[in-house]
Amino acid sequence: MAGTVTHDPLPAGGGRQGGPLIVTEDAELLDDLLRLCAAAGATPEVHHGVPERQGGWETAPLVLVGDDAARRVRGAARRRGVVLVGRDQDDSGVWRRAVEIGADHVLMLPDGEQWLVDRIADVAEGVGRPALTVGVIGGRGGAGASTLACALAVTSAREGLRTLLVDADPLGGGLDVLLGGETAEGLRWPAFAASRGRVGGGALEESLPELHSLRVLSWDRGDCVAIPPQAVRAVLAAARRRGGTVVVDLPRRIDDGVAEALAQLDVGLLVVPAELRAVAAAGRVASAVGMVLRDLRVAVRGPYAPGLDDREVSRLLGLPLAGEVPVESGLLRPHEGKSPPGAVGRGPLARFCREFLERALVEVGGV
Repeated sequence: MAGTVTHDPLPAGGGRQGGPLIVTEDAELLDDLLRLCAAAGATPEVHHGVPERQGGWETAPLVLVGDDAARRVRGAARRRGVVLVGRDQDDSGVWRRAVEIGADHVLMLPDGEQWLVDRIADVAEGVGRPALTVGVIGGRGGAGASTLACALAVTSAREGLRTLLVDADPLGGGLDVLLGGETAEGLRWPAFAASRGRVGGGALEESLPELHSLRVLSWDRGDCVAIPPQAVRAVLAAARRRGGTVVVDLPRRIDDGVAEALAQLDVGLLVVPAELRAVAAAGRVASAVGMVLRDLRVAVRGPYAPGLDDREVSRLLGLPLAGEVPVESGLLRPHEGKSPPGAVGRGPLARFCREFLERALVEVGGV
């Protein structure tokens, strides 16, 4: 069981931090907490009371106070990230003691073990604000969704943000190919098919190919065309914990794995060519996507059919308008050695991506 006393977040992290501070004299409880720290990949500092060294209490990324030690830390400076840990589910006084020491949470073992492992892993990994996560999906085939997804990722990386581009369409030919990196070393989706529970964000990032200053999770050339939804959930959650920007290129069909990806998005872009058949097809896609994703916006691509403009496409679909996606010449063809979508920093496509990302970061509270 884990209960919340306050909702203040931990200070944002910018890299791997130290392990938590454990305060307890209960040998059995200490054994449990050390086991959970090991499971989270963290090395804790252990004391029987408030550490005597200056800053030991104040600077620890997380403080785990055994219920036996609540009285001994009562006079310590108030800070965020204090968890009071006990075992007695029927002890109503634990909430009073939590308030007295300024704890954020009350946690009872063994029920709260998984929550605590995740929290310890977060602080050990240096987790701050989650990544702005943007999904891009075509209103019809050939709409240019993959091109826009790549351009958004390239633009994000050029702006200095940690960026991960995720290819969620196994039949799309591979975003690594579009970026000219099909032979780049690193893991592809099939390597993560068995992932369950928590995936380390740092380990994920380091295992993936790096292309154009961003990381790419794409498909290999094998027969695997589906990833279990649990693996999609674990991988995207790990990516989000690293902060920065995550861009997901989505297929138009919605299966369980795609639904998991949609559930992790902050905002989606539906790319729609400005022609009547494309708008009709996009309406069906929007209906399916909208069952999972609340913030879906339309990005319109010209040229325009008679009687249509970007605002009319937005009205017909009943979706907010993200803007018009410019068509940029000279997009990447690996054998031609040209630049990837959005690589021309002053080009119209990069400008669209930069302006969209700036707005989205403010609107959804990203980094």
